[in-house]
Amino acid sequence: MKTTTLSSTRWREAQQRTRFNPVRQLSPESLGRQLDAFHAGDLRAAALTWEAIERRDDVVQSVAAKRKAAAARHGWEILTTEDSPTARRHQEALTAFYRHVTAMNALDENERGGFSLLVRQMLDSIGKRYAVHEIVWRPLSDGTLTAEFRFVPLWFFENRTGRLRFLEQEFAQEGRALEDDGWMVTVGPGVMEACSIAYLYKTLPLRDWLVYCERNGMPGIKGTTDAPPGSPEWEAAREAVESFGAEFHALMGRGTELEAIHLEASGQLPYPQLVERMDRAMVVLWRGADLGTISRGAGVGASLQQEESDLLAESDAQLVSEALQTQVNRPLLRHLFGEEPRAVIEVRAGRTTQPERDLQVYRLAWEMGIPLSEHDFRERFHLAEPTEESAMIGGNG
Repeated sequence: MKTTTLSSTRWREAQQRTRFNPVRQLSPESLGRQLDAFHAGDLRAAALTWEAIERRDDVVQSVAAKRKAAAARHGWEILTTEDSPTARRHQEALTAFYRHVTAMNALDENERGGFSLLVRQMLDSIGKRYAVHEIVWRPLSDGTLTAEFRFVPLWFFENRTGRLRFLEQEFAQEGRALEDDGWMVTVGPGVMEACSIAYLYKTLPLRDWLVYCERNGMPGIKGTTDAPPGSPEWEAAREAVESFGAEFHALMGRGTELEAIHLEASGQLPYPQLVERMDRAMVVLWRGADLGTISRGAGVGASLQQEESDLLAESDAQLVSEALQTQVNRPLLRHLFGEEPRAVIEVRAGRTTQPERDLQVYRLAWEMGIPLSEHDFRERFHLAEPTEESAMIGGNG
């Protein structure tokens, strides 16, 4: 198994070369080319644009951080799939692995943490479709293994063959295949494709709105005078007009007179509604139902919003659990024991109604006479097996 890592110098040098603003000249045409290229396997331009939007747009930055944190803050547990010595041995090995796991950013090694950071990095796939980690396996003193997960930005990869490949040279067209058991690829919904379109059609009216405010925030000034042009009286009137500091001013003949020139449009401006519409679209993409689009009566909107958030958190936790199970747990246990996994990792979603709902299912099954596994019941509700030394309460024993 891989125990060495690619040089971090490569990442830092690449970061210096890619320091530009990919959204400065963003237009419908350029964004369309980036999205088409992404689906053709050239991920670089779209990935850089999405990263910049996620950092710089106030709405996206907020909702993206909340979405990732929702699945990362409740921790994890290792569950056995059967009641056997083999399953318990696998459970112990996986528990040791994840207790010692570290995660870091390959571009910024100051970003370093444990399992929670790993989950947030994996959930970058919610926005960008793929999140990639290089896995550096580390032996522990007891003979088991742990690993360091190095998060590598998506623009270091291409997908022209249908499998991500690492680009060893800047602007290379074809990359190197990712080694088995040396990389982990998390695949998510990729909402930044739609979100970047909403961002574009938010920034365009924002720019027009700003220009409108600059031009019409202060009225123009028109001066009129009977003095002939060039005369002292004319110059005095010109200085009076200019002294108002307006961007638009004019001096005209006939009777000295000053009046405001109002250039603002009549009726309601279209910019605020369009900007708000795009902001709400981005919230819905990242966080599910938006309170503004749901009934506002008697807490109904808040209830549905919570339900949507719970569903997304549960889905994200399952996505992370499955990626870890297939790409980390399986090769780890095969290497240690030469066996297929008899234990799994479950990232806790923190769903508010899940325990109550599951308990109702168990109770209904019991009442219907359906046989239930005590082992599964204890695993689900985190009930430890009683020991001879511990006092027992309830039950039939």
